[in-house]
Amino acid sequence: MKFVDEASIQVSAGNGGNGSASFRREKYIQFGGPDGGDGGRGGCVFLEGDSGLNTLVDFRHKRKSNAQNGQGGSGRNMTGKSGEDIVIRVPLGTIVTDEETGDQVGEVTETGQQLLVAQGGKGGLGNVHFKSSTNRAPRQTVPGTPGESRMIQLELKVLADVGLLGFPNAGKSTLITAVSAATPKVADYPFTTLYPNLGVVRIDFERSFVIADIPGLIEGAAEGTGLGIQFLKHLQRTRLLLHLVDLAPLALDVDPVAQVRQLEQEMQKFDAGLMDKPRWLVFTKADLMPPGEAEAKAREAAEELGWEGPWMLISSVTQSGTQELMQQVSDVLEKIKEEEQQALAIEVADLPSKEQCKRYFTFQSRLWHRIYPLPAGARWQGVYSAMRPRSEEINRLQ
Repeated sequence: MKFVDEASIQVSAGNGGNGSASFRREKYIQFGGPDGGDGGRGGCVFLEGDSGLNTLVDFRHKRKSNAQNGQGGSGRNMTGKSGEDIVIRVPLGTIVTDEETGDQVGEVTETGQQLLVAQGGKGGLGNVHFKSSTNRAPRQTVPGTPGESRMIQLELKVLADVGLLGFPNAGKSTLITAVSAATPKVADYPFTTLYPNLGVVRIDFERSFVIADIPGLIEGAAEGTGLGIQFLKHLQRTRLLLHLVDLAPLALDVDPVAQVRQLEQEMQKFDAGLMDKPRWLVFTKADLMPPGEAEAKAREAAEELGWEGPWMLISSVTQSGTQELMQQVSDVLEKIKEEEQQALAIEVADLPSKEQCKRYFTFQSRLWHRIYPLPAGARWQGVYSAMRPRSEEINRLQ
């Protein structure tokens, strides 16, 4: 299946049904009065996360989605039938943007999560709502409101715990094949990988994580050279980056240290936040060199770079060092997740309780009356819309 990570679609919600102008007509009842029912609401359009999808290719063929209109009301105070909602399945990590305004509508990150992208119209009012002591037979009704209709931009950023990055032919696809059940295309020429691949690495029955392989980057990728930065955005959601470096490149004049620095420059140009993520150096293709020479070359490259973070030497073909690498990655991910949960718990603990909010608003209300006493006979609505206390006076009295 072709990988597509961007698509534009038009979503249109249903219109609300019109209210009915009807009067009660029964035997022995001469003046039954109005009994027109309200119109039904229009159907809404939702996006729902589906973990079984990994591409937006379906939207290349179906670009329009229209929800059902609500039916009009009828006599005997019967409300019209509401229009059925439309639920569109999208892969996890989909970001939704309004094309006209450029505002982000939301994003879908969990299975079963629903995001409203087009609100259905409200049903109109029947004439039963307009009867009064002076108008016993009203013929006035309210029509239903139209539903929302807009063009939205869908952008997919894959959800993965670990991201693989490196120059073309650095061994990224070979590594993900060795440690997971993913089967990307592997060959000894650059740009074999043309779209991201996801693989699940299972350490044991309780621990696993998702790893993402993106197409290789080259110098000038930020300006569109090669495959450009088309897929670099998929690394923005990861918790850990594995920077793969080829110790035995096909070209003899290729310097691994220079490649690392070039890739760091491209990451800085695209998003400086990527440089703040935890990143490990992983030297690959150790099987193509004598063991002592490969380790010495990897250590020399790390020292020349002034690398202070972790680095490892592996061979995906012989699977030398791959299991140890995945085990260490799993341990670090567990610590990162624990830190995220602790930070979230601190944020929740800092929020005021319901009782504190109640006491605060009660105090503000009493303070308002002290600064602006109500005139005799004044209405709350008019006074509060015309008077607003100054923050300096409130802070002084507090």
